[in-house]
Amino acid sequence: MTTTFITGANKGLGRETARRLLDLGHTVIMGARDPERGAEAAAALGARFVRVDVTDEASVTAAAADVAAHEGAIDVLVNNAGITGPHADPADLTAADALAVFDVNLFGVIRTTRAFLPLLRRSPDPVIVNVSSGMGSLALTHDPSRAESSVVAPLYTASKAALTMLTTQYARGLEGIRVNAVDPGYTATDLNAHSGPQSVTEGTDAIVLLATEGPGAGSGRFIDRNGPIAWS
Repeated sequence: MTTTFITGANKGLGRETARRLLDLGHTVIMGARDPERGAEAAAALGARFVRVDVTDEASVTAAAADVAAHEGAIDVLVNNAGITGPHADPADLTAADALAVFDVNLFGVIRTTRAFLPLLRRSPDPVIVNVSSGMGSLALTHDPSRAESSVVAPLYTASKAALTMLTTQYARGLEGIRVNAVDPGYTATDLNAHSGPQSVTEGTDAIVLLATEGPGAGSGRFIDRNGPIAWS
């Protein structure tokens, strides 16, 4: 049986990923910062909840220790937790604003991956799925036919561009572990005030695909629900 740990799993893409993977027979551990909402979501789906704040080293370490004590190992890590940051005039953005966004979207992935690597290495086929965004693709944000080209969100886009590069480097450097990134697409979630045209089910198609591929599937890829997309 495949054991999967998901960050930011109490709502949106994380919760829908948990629901779908449970339906496919995974043992799912739902990680979330808010203990009440996280526990409620896990109870509703039939998963186990573990509190994790990806911006807090001690919290991430404790979460990994909890999973080690209960499940002993994981097969799939889904780094899903993310924030958009302030919606402000770019001229008003501060370094503190940037640090807050990168602390979740990039540094949180680094903290969580590092803490859970020993558990992943106990799996015969370990997988890391980083939930990135087409908003971090230079190609898509410069394509006038794409919605990404009309959005101004400097900190979110920069953090996701950094995450896609981190993914390629992890894929090259973490021997024996498949590491891929996914663009969910413009999905109706709290991050965009539910303005996206896609449902959360559509938005999790690529996440579920990467989490359920068999041994030998590729590493270092960036995909959406329609297939591979440009890294640049």
